[in-house]
Amino acid sequence: MTTSAPPLAPALTRRARAGVLVAAFLAWLFAGLEISLFVLVHRQMTLDLLGPDTPEAVVTRWFAWYQAAFLFGAAAGGWVFGALGDRAGRTRAMAASVLCYSLVTLACHECSSAEAMLVLRFVACLGVGGVWPNAVALVAEAWPDASRPLTAGLLGAAANVGFVLLGVIGYYVPITQDSWRWVFLVGASPALLGVVILFLVPESPRWLATRGVQAARALVAEVLRPPLLSRTALGVLLGAIPVVGSAANANWLVPWSDAVQHTATAAAVGGPAAAKPPADPRTKAKTQITRSGGAVFGSLLGGLVAGAVGRRLSYFLISLGACAASSVIFTQLDPLHPQFQLAAFVLGFVGITYFGWLPLFLPELFPTRVRATGAGVSFNTGRVVAGVVVLSAGFLLDRFGGDYARVGFWTGMIYAAGMLVVWLVPRDATGRLED
Repeated sequence: MTTSAPPLAPALTRRARAGVLVAAFLAWLFAGLEISLFVLVHRQMTLDLLGPDTPEAVVTRWFAWYQAAFLFGAAAGGWVFGALGDRAGRTRAMAASVLCYSLVTLACHECSSAEAMLVLRFVACLGVGGVWPNAVALVAEAWPDASRPLTAGLLGAAANVGFVLLGVIGYYVPITQDSWRWVFLVGASPALLGVVILFLVPESPRWLATRGVQAARALVAEVLRPPLLSRTALGVLLGAIPVVGSAANANWLVPWSDAVQHTATAAAVGGPAAAKPPADPRTKAKTQITRSGGAVFGSLLGGLVAGAVGRRLSYFLISLGACAASSVIFTQLDPLHPQFQLAAFVLGFVGITYFGWLPLFLPELFPTRVRATGAGVSFNTGRVVAGVVVLSAGFLLDRFGGDYARVGFWTGMIYAAGMLVVWLVPRDATGRLED
């Protein structure tokens, strides 16, 4: 396919570019807080909505369903809001995404049904999926090439800062069966940010220069047919590995900690777990802080490592390290082991380095006119795969009698798949396309 050069567009001022980066960082930070919200609150919420005698297998099953609702919702949101970003503008679509996840999370505060909560979770996560492609496209087009490894790392770190932030809040304000709804008010607070983005954040100059070309195009269809289809397929594969690893492997650390601590507390006072005092509510928050704290540093390095040693080798090394860390933590340790929190930090550090790599590489696969669409379809289609894996992991957890370690080991094999998939990337990648 031959493409013509886009019309020249005036560059943003340094202050405007800084505003774009801050807005994108905060939008993805609060999306990360939204992602982690149900990971942290699900046990207490489920026991309150379904009853305190709900069996552990049912609690775990609902965790898998909530995770799947997030993944399927975010996948759909990436497609919908990514296309909106290419048609209506990056900032408008990013603002709409933030307002979506904030306001629907506010509605969760009054929800009294587990089934209705599942539906609201899906709808809220449409906005979560919509933030990523528009934030990545906006920053990639507003900042010069020399800054992109650093900005990619910053965006990769943003969601994990949100994880840590909610973990810290949950550590100092314990989440209990009698007090968990307040967390949804925290999740609704970014609505103001959505309004600020809508009215104050400048639009991408490259998008403004090409918007006349886009009106008549079927943008999603374009990235799903040649010559861009092969690039989309590659993006889906590369994006699916870390999403599956995060949702179906590393995210199990928090409920695993909660379940083991709950059982240990019951055993310490004697009698069945269901009849005994709940575990220390800070335990799961501590695990979220350590795992996501490592992820902040890892994601910051992702773009820098990719820029230094190349796209293929860096992805391979990340996959190797994540596979090793997951195997150790799920075969040699448990949440009561004195080295568990350190191991959780290491898994977060290595396993989330991908998310500093992806914002650097995925936009390079697509020309400007379909960049948000292509990045959104690539990354968020991986969430569909992850949703299926999460549901399968929940089924396996039932079959394995609640053995989190066994499920964690097998889901960790997704990182080994990443060690193979990355060799499909052309040797000379970046592979970047311009208009």
